[in-house]
Amino acid sequence: MEENYEEFSEAQVKTLTRYVTNTTSNVFVLRNLPEVIKGALFSKYSRSVLGLRSLLLKEFISHEDAAFSAIAGVTDEGKAEDQSLAIKKAQRFYDNILDGYGDDSIGELGGAHLALENISMLAAKVVEDSRIGGSPLEKSTRYVYFDRKFQGEYLFYKEPVIMTSAYRKYYLDACNALFDTYSRLIPPLNAIMEQKAPRGENEALGPYTASLRCKVLDCLRGLLPASALTNIGLYGNGRFFDSLIQKLHGHNFSELQNLGKKTHQELSKEIPSFVTRAELGHKHQKSFSLFKEQMNAELKTLSEKHSVLLEKMRKPGVKLTSYDPDSLYQVAAALLFEHSNVSLLELQEYCRKLPSRELEAILDGACNYRENRRHKSPRALEHAVFTFDILADFGVYRDLQRHRMLTQERQFLTCDFGYYIPEEIVGTELEQEYVRALEETKKIYDIIARELPEEAQYVVPMACNIHWYFHVNLRALQWLCELRSSPQGHSGYRHIAQELARQVSEVIPEFKRFFKFVNFEGATLGRLEQEKRKAEKQQYVEIT
Repeated sequence: MEENYEEFSEAQVKTLTRYVTNTTSNVFVLRNLPEVIKGALFSKYSRSVLGLRSLLLKEFISHEDAAFSAIAGVTDEGKAEDQSLAIKKAQRFYDNILDGYGDDSIGELGGAHLALENISMLAAKVVEDSRIGGSPLEKSTRYVYFDRKFQGEYLFYKEPVIMTSAYRKYYLDACNALFDTYSRLIPPLNAIMEQKAPRGENEALGPYTASLRCKVLDCLRGLLPASALTNIGLYGNGRFFDSLIQKLHGHNFSELQNLGKKTHQELSKEIPSFVTRAELGHKHQKSFSLFKEQMNAELKTLSEKHSVLLEKMRKPGVKLTSYDPDSLYQVAAALLFEHSNVSLLELQEYCRKLPSRELEAILDGACNYRENRRHKSPRALEHAVFTFDILADFGVYRDLQRHRMLTQERQFLTCDFGYYIPEEIVGTELEQEYVRALEETKKIYDIIARELPEEAQYVVPMACNIHWYFHVNLRALQWLCELRSSPQGHSGYRHIAQELARQVSEVIPEFKRFFKFVNFEGATLGRLEQEKRKAEKQQYVEIT
């Protein structure tokens, strides 16, 4: 089913044809654009209700200050022709290397910007779960209102299996009710938040209004179903896209299978050599799909056999399930290794015998001079690894899942583990309506899930808790916790980030020093300071 909610004039289509591979499909690739425009375009993309093509027309091609013609060189026809010849020459080179030598790493030398528009949030998580070689940027639930309608209908994915089943009306009613409640609660919650955190006498209206909107939308995003449509701007190298398409082709959901076909079709227009093996009929694709199907079927059977008698995790939270106490000595030894001339094993044994003050001096050497979270610690911290079991709402998972340089897996979305109620609405007249919408959705989820447990995931609201795990080293954990605990972040994932750092510091107190920029304080309008800085920067740019 085609999902494209934008229409272009004949003149606009003619203009866009030079810069995108498709003007009608919801999946297309950018082309004939310099990196500076691509980067700026995708930067704006996640905070706009516009599709990428409309944004390109409005904010770049038609914007006088963007100097688009000069940057893109649209009047230089010779340049465009030369570029085309260069692409063909490069393609022949890559074809020769890939087919002749089978060197997969060559696939990392070429890439593309891909737009995936009007796909479900559930599908977006599958795409973003690919860890290495790709950089996704998704439409934000805190900057963009999701109550927009197209031809009188809310924008959510109409799952084909459900839509042709006896559950069609249940599904449509549930999704529409969630969007109705989301839309209806925005004005009263905005008034409540404004009363709780009024604008200061000398406070600029712009930053205050922006931070207030973020807070309101952060609270209400839990009402959005997993079927809600979102946009992804995705840059990746050829190897990444080859792997992603293979995964999409082999997925059980028709939405993702369709995305796989369209993604392969569009990328074949720009980087064909890199995605050849992801073609549906290719032997590598057939082999991979068969492997995934057989493995998943076997593991599902075994899981049902062995986990049926075990207790479910019921209480939301974070639980550190495994770590190595000796990692303290391993990290210290690794910190010394680069500047020594002895083996790592000898250093580990040596550090094990050191007095605590000497051991801590080594650890301090790696963090004393860090002045902010962007001063990344050395790789020695990767010698300490931790595994966490997490039960938190899908909205929080949606944010934290994007930290891809770690091992993580999630279970199906369900309505079985309870849901998150924002503290901002607890005790207000809005709480009852919020809870009623979630409870009614659970009833419908239970009805659909009896026969269609996988497809029923589409109706699950973002407030519902999901079960997943993180297996992560100390270096990656440091970055995650310091970034996601900042005051401008969502309160849900701030709590998770704070708890991850706290639990590691409890079992290995010496590692607490590595979380020096974790913010453990609360925040009323968390983004206010950031919005102020943003306004000040904009004012400076306008003056200069």
